[in-house]
Order: sequence, then C-alpha cells, then structure tokens
Amino acid sequence: MTAEQYYEQGNNYRRQGLWHEAINSYINAAELDPDSPAVEAKRMLDDILNYYNKDIYNP
Repeated sequence: MTAEQYYEQGNNYRRQGLWHEAINSYINAAELDPDSPAVEAKRMLDDILNYYNKDIYNP
C-alpha cells in the first residue's frame, strides 16, 4: 500500500472509532512518507486519546 492509502485507511478507522487500527495505519503512512498528513493526524489522535481533565475525574 502507498502512504496515501494508509492515510485514508486510518481516516476510515478513525471514523469508525477503531483508534488502535487508525494509529497503526497513520504510523505505516508516516514510515513510507515522513511528509504525509498522517503524521499530523496521528499527533492529533494521540492528543485526543491522552486528554486528561482532573476536574472530570476528581469531583
């Protein structure tokens, strides 16, 4: 597969809520093309999954 195909695959997985598969697809795309938009997509997905708000978890 090409970097673009991995990127599109990652987007499809993300829309379905399959986060792990999306990240893996973005990583594969970034390995093939370091300038792929998958690099930014993975960073944003990492930020979303790592989000932490102490006020929500500690009433």
